[in-house]
Amino acid sequence: MQIAILGATSQIAKDLILSFSKQDSHKLTLFARRPEGVTQWLVSVGLSGRYEVADFKAFGEGLHLDGILNFVGVGDPAKSVVMGASIFDVTLKYDEMALDYVRQHLQCRYIFLSSGAAYGSSFNEPADENTKAVVAINNLKPQDWYAVAKLHAECRHRSLSQLPIVDIRVFNYFSHTQDLSARFLITDMLRSIRDKTVLKTSPAYIVRDFLHPSDFYHLVAAILGSPAVNTSVDCYSKAPIDKPALLAAMQNGFGLRYEIAEANVGVNATGSKPHYYSLNTRAADFGYVPSFTSLEGILIESRKLLLNARQGSWT
Repeated sequence: MQIAILGATSQIAKDLILSFSKQDSHKLTLFARRPEGVTQWLVSVGLSGRYEVADFKAFGEGLHLDGILNFVGVGDPAKSVVMGASIFDVTLKYDEMALDYVRQHLQCRYIFLSSGAAYGSSFNEPADENTKAVVAINNLKPQDWYAVAKLHAECRHRSLSQLPIVDIRVFNYFSHTQDLSARFLITDMLRSIRDKTVLKTSPAYIVRDFLHPSDFYHLVAAILGSPAVNTSVDCYSKAPIDKPALLAAMQNGFGLRYEIAEANVGVNATGSKPHYYSLNTRAADFGYVPSFTSLEGILIESRKLLLNARQGSWT
């Protein structure tokens, strides 16, 4: 199967490439705005020469693709704030690039990396198959740009019902390759463990569902191996985890020290989401069955991260 990966410099794309590399059935072409960075990364992970790397300018030229996976975007809330409204232009540009190809090659599957934020909900309860997207159309704020960009893309995709497009909504994802400068609760925890400092966190109760890299790969593989369809799916693990349980697990497993601070701490780039996960299991229709709970995945990947730290190769 010939697959193009757009945005191959992103963490989740790199993790997926590593998962694909363990199989012999897929030929990948990796597209990026900085192709030299992808080439250097391939060398660093022992995959030098394994895959073709190209600039986006070469996309579509003589390619005979069975699938396109679009990872272009931003996954860090702090970077999302800096990127601002330009996220609309970036999302549209590369989405149209993929759509133009699929329109001319109807046999080509298109998988777009969306987000749970597309629901636009306050997430006072988890999403499900009946949850409606909520957009404060008369009171839009910069923290809404990311969610609206994803929602806009999904609406466009559903309007092209004749094309084989699947939007994968990622809620929370964690692997040992995570950039620890990113401002997520889990990376804040790991930096505190690494630096032997005390984590200060708010008393807000939240529940999250973290996807393990291998479960994400199995979901993508299941979609690629299923009959063509135009739809969206939500990512989910075997079970979510709440903040108190996660703090306790990181304390017991890795010696995390933390304090509950009344002051506002952390980055909240896309608004408060107490129950940011989904009970929508439409992905099961493709044969997807998660292997790990959120806690299992976090512990596995955190051990790898901490081992890298002890060996002097902290990511």
